[in-house]
Amino acid sequence: MRDLGAGFGHLIKGQRWVGRHGRWFGFGLLPGLITLVLYAAALVGLGHGADDLVDWATPFADDWSSPWLGLLRTTLTVLVFGLGLFLAVITFTAVTLLIGQPFYESLSEQVDRTEGGEVPESGLPLWRDLWISARDSVRILVRVGLYSVLLFALGFVPVLGQTVVPVLGFCVTGYFLAEELTAVALQRRGMSLKNRLALLRGRRLLTLGFGVPLGLAFLIPFVAVFLMPGAVAGATLLARDLVAPENEDDDEDPAPAPYMLDKD
Repeated sequence: MRDLGAGFGHLIKGQRWVGRHGRWFGFGLLPGLITLVLYAAALVGLGHGADDLVDWATPFADDWSSPWLGLLRTTLTVLVFGLGLFLAVITFTAVTLLIGQPFYESLSEQVDRTEGGEVPESGLPLWRDLWISARDSVRILVRVGLYSVLLFALGFVPVLGQTVVPVLGFCVTGYFLAEELTAVALQRRGMSLKNRLALLRGRRLLTLGFGVPLGLAFLIPFVAVFLMPGAVAGATLLARDLVAPENEDDDEDPAPAPYMLDKD
């Protein structure tokens, strides 16, 4: 359970770091503002069109009597919008990081620099970094999509769908948020997506302690934009924590190929 607190501590430390380095806070705001405008427009459109979408998808219920027709379609409308919001929370980070790749790379490097020790650099051209980030984000979104479909289906199970499923949803959100954010620092360290996920699975509570509170905070309008610079800073601190044991075990052989980027 100590890892839960440590993960949350990295999130708070990241916000404090950008608070002490105001120039970097402003530097990291712009990508989030751009993404926020795009997502706000998409969610407003979904909110206006969810009713029509559900009506179109449930023609079999047109002849149902009250209150069953209204109950079914209202429930499905809420679920559709909830699924859209869930996907928005997950993809917001990926899209913002993609838009702000050069900004967040520089911010993450500065955090490493102020914390001391090695300041890794990928050594890749910008287009290659962008390609790897975009490719890995798509792979993550496929995983998220599979979890979303499963959780959406489980949402219809009485009691379970109203209690356990929302908790699992926030855990999934937090886990993949942490992956997207730590990717900035871990990709600079030459780690592929497969090995980043393995690293996070090895410290699940640490990962959830960082990601779940951030995912909850991201549900509040505009909060995600202002937390993004500190979230990147905190994720860099989290990444340093995750890789630290590999650097400290002098008795063991150094970690082999897991820390190499994918070649394709």
